[in-house]
This record gives sequence, C-alpha cells and structure tokens, in this order.
Amino acid sequence: MFGRRGSLAEIASLWALVANSGGLDIVVCPPAVYVRDAVEAAGGTGIAIGGQDCSPASDDGARTGEVSANMLADVGARYVIVGHSERRTGHAESDALVKAKAAAVVAAGMVPIICVGETRDERSAGLAASVVARQVLESTPTALGDLVLAYEPVWAIGAQVTPSVAEIAEIHAVVRNTLSGMIGDRADRTRILYGGSVSPKNATEVFSAGGVDGALVGRASLKAADFAAIILGHPAAM
Repeated sequence: MFGRRGSLAEIASLWALVANSGGLDIVVCPPAVYVRDAVEAAGGTGIAIGGQDCSPASDDGARTGEVSANMLADVGARYVIVGHSERRTGHAESDALVKAKAAAVVAAGMVPIICVGETRDERSAGLAASVVARQVLESTPTALGDLVLAYEPVWAIGAQVTPSVAEIAEIHAVVRNTLSGMIGDRADRTRILYGGSVSPKNATEVFSAGGVDGALVGRASLKAADFAAIILGHPAAM
C-alpha cells in the first residue's frame, strides 16, 4: 500500500536504466487502483504490469469491494500475485483460497505468482521444508499454463535479513521437487523467485543460490534506481 499516481513516473525511469538488461521479464505490481494507469505508463517499455491480489471468483457477482482477475486482465494486467505472506497472515488466507485465486488468474489469461514461505516459529521448529512443500501442493492448481512460484520466508520480509545462500537453495529445491511431482517436466521450466528483503546490497548473492530464477522485490522496488540495481545484478542481465 505504497505510492500515488505521481509514483508511476518511476516506471519510465526504471526502463531507462534496464532497457538493455537482456531477456529478463520485469513486472511491476501496483495497488489495484493504479493498475490501469501503470499499464499506460509502461506503454512502449518492456515492463509488464500485474495485480497484487484478486478475488477467487471468476464470475461477476455481488462481492462488494472485491477485484476479479477478469477485471485486472481487462485493464491490461498480465500477472497477479496470490498468497503473499501478508495475505496469508494478515487475512488468514488458506492454501485452498490461494489455489482458487491462482486458478481464477489462469482462467483470465494471466500468470499467477504463487507465494509460499514459512514463519520464524516454523523454521525454528525445523518445519520449513515440510511447510513449504505443503503450501506448494495445496496452493498450486495442476491444470495450469504458465505460472511462477515465489519463496518468501515470512520472518525475513521487511526485517532487513535474508537466509543464507544454502538455506535459500535448500527451500528452492523443495519447491522445485514438489512441483515436479505435480506437473512433471513442466516444473523444470517454471520460474521460482526468492522474496524477502531483497535489496541492491544482497541481490547478487541471492541470485547465486541454486534454483533461484529471479526475485520478488518489495520495498526496494519503490525507487527505480534501487529496483534497477537488483535487476542488473541478475546473471542474465550481465
């Protein structure tokens, strides 16, 4: 819940910095009220626009305050984040609800970015791998086209702390292996992002972890210069 219409100028500034970054997919997901304006601001750039959340319902109906995946697609969004930790913890969203949202995104012709991750207590109890595996299994529809998964340890978000490279690689392998058991070889072509206090200072190290295809960036994405530094730290941009 950051930004105002004036913040959309950061999109053009970002593209000016990363236009020659190689074959990377760059997505900006603003609050829903700015999605249409963001699509217009990104016109002529290689930046795609996505939503931060959507309703699980695909049909129109009396659901005051909800925004459907079809509505987001109608104004030009191409991706939607579902199951972000702040939705799971702050709004008690279950794996089943996240799965329904992901299915609605696909039905609308967009790509879901499905978030999974453990809390500090779960990691301390040695449950990180089992929790993440369960979330992947129960949050990901199998009859999907393209999808993206994002591992975001809840305890690292906004805390200016990240897991070690080995810890990131371990859980990314869990995500990939679990997904492989669900969709077979398609799992090898599925991008798995890391999210959790990614910054220009740690991006290169994060990208060095095995199995990390990209980053789900939070606060550091608000300023074009910071976001660009992260993007340019990706091996494919070098």
